Amino acid sequence: MSALPTSQLFDPSDPVFRVHVGGKLGVHATSQLRDAADLSLLYTPGVARVSLAIAADPTLAAIYTSRRNTVAVVSDGTAVLGLGDVGPLAAMPVMEGKAVLFKHFADVDAVPVCMQTGSVDEIVDAVSRIAPTYGGINLEDISAPRCFEIERRLQEQLDIPVFHDDQHGTAIVALAALLNAVQVVDKDLAELTVVVSGAGAAGVAVSRILLAAGVRDVVVVDSRGVLGPDRDDLAPHKEELRQVTNPRGVTGDLGDALSGADVLIGVSGGTVAERDLLRMAPRAVIFALANPDPEVHPVVAARFAEVVATGRSDFPNQINNVLAFPGIFRGALDSGARRVTEEMKLAAARAIAGLVDKPTADCVVPSVFDERVAPTVAAAVSALVPDGDRPTTT
Repeated sequence: MSALPTSQLFDPSDPVFRVHVGGKLGVHATSQLRDAADLSLLYTPGVARVSLAIAADPTLAAIYTSRRNTVAVVSDGTAVLGLGDVGPLAAMPVMEGKAVLFKHFADVDAVPVCMQTGSVDEIVDAVSRIAPTYGGINLEDISAPRCFEIERRLQEQLDIPVFHDDQHGTAIVALAALLNAVQVVDKDLAELTVVVSGAGAAGVAVSRILLAAGVRDVVVVDSRGVLGPDRDDLAPHKEELRQVTNPRGVTGDLGDALSGADVLIGVSGGTVAERDLLRMAPRAVIFALANPDPEVHPVVAARFAEVVATGRSDFPNQINNVLAFPGIFRGALDSGARRVTEEMKLAAARAIAGLVDKPTADCVVPSVFDERVAPTVAAAVSALVPDGDRPTTT
């Protein structure tokens, strides 16, 4: 957390603060309450008939309650943006913002659920207990490695989609951008050498989706160097990642990994020295995704790479999770999906990439305001849902 005094952090005249006054969310009714007849339908006695029907057939809750269109955005505030562990209260503005994006881009009602930091067991138990209210769970800004176990266990326990956006949203959009970037630099996905700088939530997910998409040579680097055969200090999630990456057995630091590399994907929040970028292959691709401060400033990256992308909106090629998560949940909710599968993630990435008709160095992903994005992603996800999961009544 910042050591700055409150007077330097908070200015009520700042338009940023003014737009947040009272929060960014409210509640609205979808049915009108005009008179006693409406009251009898919306509440007692009419509501009892709906409750009894759902008690007899729980699947009816997806039709006759707001559950069919509501997602919980769950965070404990331990890994918020680039701010770190700021706690659940300070996470609220971010989770409210996420909910605004859900509504604006895909008409999904999202509710922030910020909880006090607890053990993996406590968070899994808490989310499991509130899950009947929601049609999906979006995990957000939970520190690694806890986030991996929390997601896995909730996916096992719940029959609704559980999606950790810091992992999979980043991975999906990064893959979409890479699918188009290789067209610009005239290289083959399967022949690429890709270096992923960062082995946290996003780094793990990016590496795994690249492998699933057909990239064969992925080298992952954390703050202590390459995840190579010489490392015996690895946490379980990093050891699992090492087992499926680095086929050439690269060792050393980031510079060693970048020797001859075609692609650098930064998801670490660190910095990359120019001398290391000099070691990359011709017609390189650099995705420096730390936000707000990329691992390589885009102007610098452009001296070493033909295609450059960041997480920022003030440079071309913004790799923004909003290209993925609204459409993914829209498709999952509409089709009755019980989980977001690896095949759905790949399909979402390809759908996003396909919206760029003629990729160029400055355009490898569509704009976040392209109205085609969420419906296209939703359709790609929905197409992979088994018929048995689909709602029978609308």
